[in-house]
Amino acid sequence: MAIIITDECINCGACEPECPNTAIYEGGVNWNWAGGTKLIDAITLQDGTVIEAKAKQAPVSDEFYYIVSGKCTECTGFHEEPQCAAVCPVDCCVDDPDVRETKEALMTKKEWLHAEVAA
Repeated sequence: MAIIITDECINCGACEPECPNTAIYEGGVNWNWAGGTKLIDAITLQDGTVIEAKAKQAPVSDEFYYIVSGKCTECTGFHEEPQCAAVCPVDCCVDDPDVRETKEALMTKKEWLHAEVAA
């Protein structure tokens, strides 16, 4: 499953630099699929939607830091545990009950986000 940041977030920003997928953003900041990944040009999302990897996406939260669940792999393939949760001083980085994924699915997502592009 993905991780979410609860409304207990104190906006300290400790989590953001720890994310190997650049899935964490400051509240109110636009995000994109390309940031921190190998995704470039047009990409196809799991639902079949095709978008530009660098296209700006609306913030998930305007108030506090947020995690884009489509980019979150719980640090699978990078670390033994989610690094955002490990560094959060108020324990507001928790499992997202609405986004359940197996370790295999998380690893597949990690490989998709960071696949080398053929030249």
